[in-house]
Amino acid sequence: MCVGGRVEMSAVSRLCTLLLISACFTLTSAEHYSIDDQAGLGRVFDGIGGLSGGGATSRLLINYAEPYRTQILDYLFKPNFGASLHILKVEIGGDAQSTDGTEPSHMHYEDDENYFRGYEWWLMTEAKKRNPNITLIGLPWAFPGWIGRGVNWPYDFPDVTVSYIVSWIIGAKQYHDLDIDYVGIWNERNFDIKYIKLLRYTLDKAGLERVRIIASDNLWEPITLSVLGDEELREAVDVLGAHYPGTTSVPAAVKMGKQLWASEDYSTFNDEVGGGCWARILNQNYVNGLMSATISWNLVASYYQNLPFGRDGLMTAQEPWSGNYVVESPIWTTAHTTQFSQPGWKYLQTVGHLTHGGSYVALTDQKGNLTIVIETMTHDHSVCIRPPLPPYNVTAQTATFSLKGSFASLSELQLWNSKFDFKTKKPVFFQKLAPIKVSNGSFTLDLDVDEVYTVTTIPTGLKGSYPEPPPSSPFPKTYKDDFNVKNPSFSEAPDFADQTGVFEYFMNLTDPGPHVYTLRQVVTQRPITWVADADQTVSVIGDYSWQNMTVSCDVFMEKENSGGVFVAARLDKGGGSVRNARGIFFWVLADGTYRVTSDLSGLSVLAEGLSGTRANTWNTLTLTVKGNFVSGELNGYLLWKNTVDLVPKNGWAAIGTSSFELAQFDNFAVQAE
Repeated sequence: MCVGGRVEMSAVSRLCTLLLISACFTLTSAEHYSIDDQAGLGRVFDGIGGLSGGGATSRLLINYAEPYRTQILDYLFKPNFGASLHILKVEIGGDAQSTDGTEPSHMHYEDDENYFRGYEWWLMTEAKKRNPNITLIGLPWAFPGWIGRGVNWPYDFPDVTVSYIVSWIIGAKQYHDLDIDYVGIWNERNFDIKYIKLLRYTLDKAGLERVRIIASDNLWEPITLSVLGDEELREAVDVLGAHYPGTTSVPAAVKMGKQLWASEDYSTFNDEVGGGCWARILNQNYVNGLMSATISWNLVASYYQNLPFGRDGLMTAQEPWSGNYVVESPIWTTAHTTQFSQPGWKYLQTVGHLTHGGSYVALTDQKGNLTIVIETMTHDHSVCIRPPLPPYNVTAQTATFSLKGSFASLSELQLWNSKFDFKTKKPVFFQKLAPIKVSNGSFTLDLDVDEVYTVTTIPTGLKGSYPEPPPSSPFPKTYKDDFNVKNPSFSEAPDFADQTGVFEYFMNLTDPGPHVYTLRQVVTQRPITWVADADQTVSVIGDYSWQNMTVSCDVFMEKENSGGVFVAARLDKGGGSVRNARGIFFWVLADGTYRVTSDLSGLSVLAEGLSGTRANTWNTLTLTVKGNFVSGELNGYLLWKNTVDLVPKNGWAAIGTSSFELAQFDNFAVQAE
């Protein structure tokens, strides 16, 4: 304790007292920071967003029943409620695996157009309903095979690729009244200068001058150097976008004056450390790299958790069968910025690092409003999945902020706080505290470690809430789907997660019998891939922990020269690793044979023989796996049985085809123990 007053003391005592007073002063004195718009304004703030896709990451969201689906969407997009996102970026589906699944293209074939496939149209529409000013962005990860004319490359015929992308933008407006604001080139792959220039020319010619181009959704250096050296390219590209920049940009990009975005970032498990990662980069992307927008991959973790990057969303909604969802810490971390600033505001020049660790940014609408966001996230509690985070220290500190310029007359500011509290594990997120009284143009905050503060003139912040959703529960052990949906709202059947190929609802007009409404695999040519797609098509469903189960399905091979179809159990891999998936696969082929394999490639054969199966006939496959015993029935008759040392011991159920070929499925059922 530091004590004042006059006390007679020796020289030694006086020295000790002076040292004590000095130490106390060091611990309690505040560091001073200026918030001043007279010093000049920084870059325009473009917003905070989320990315749906880049691998079917919103796949399960559409299957939620009401009111839970609406509640989830409100937490993501509704202004002054939850994350209140400013930006929604979506994948332009390309029929290929792009991290956690495939998303259907609006043009499977050159003479085919359908602007109602998939769920991204629906998601953009729902986001726009909640926030009419939301920024919409489209970016391809893959392309249908016909674009490459048999080559795994989209730029050999740039006019074809440009026409394909522009048709998606036009279709968004024509069929859904959605104005796409930005379009990208090719996610995390090489760009082509001629293609970018042609894209700009074609957009302008189509009356889409307002659609701006982001390039190149990869690293800073290649696109920056290209833009610097090419005036026409510089005119074509509106935003330089980099992925996982680690809060830094490059000097050449900064000097160019174009807007800089972290056009994909975060990609981190959404526990409290993930929330800390997000809090840190939302501030420091601008403080360190002058990035005016940050977009999270992914928007919402709405895919099977055992697929790659499980629960790497801003929130979790992976159980449509139960209705359970979880509003995670990144939602409220986002709200600290999004609820108190809007695209078009400007950063102040007076932003930076706090003396004892952490950072602060200040934004204004230039109409008298001010928002300051402060974060003190420590290293180990804010690690992102990429890139590596260098060591640094943060300690508790006191900060005094002096308001100058047009803010000098402010007398009161609203205050919001999130405390991660890793010590007691009792975090509090996005709590409204008593307003701050500004005295003589300044205010002081005691900042602990691992906290986020928003100090603002905006009074409309709200921590939205709904009643608790239903409790979490596993995927039902008994599941059936006859696909008899006459007017489907979406092209994909509930809960199936396509990993290679695309499985869509289909009405078979030539079959007056029991198989009029089916599920059909429709991709007949290998796409221009983003990762190493399997040579087979496959869609998974169920609970990854399943061990013993019976899977049955009616199957139909459409072409005489087709390969075959399968049902599977204990499939253990998806996403970019699907090529190496193992499990038990029961195949029937159009040449009248069957095969049982322990891998998707069909090379590890456990049993094989004659089946009598042919194309253009329906057959019922039934696969039973119980412990090490496996058996298969064809049309109700036992075709084979075997005892094997099964690897893996658990996994999903699945259906699929032996190659990219047309095939239909009906009356799917699974019974797990």
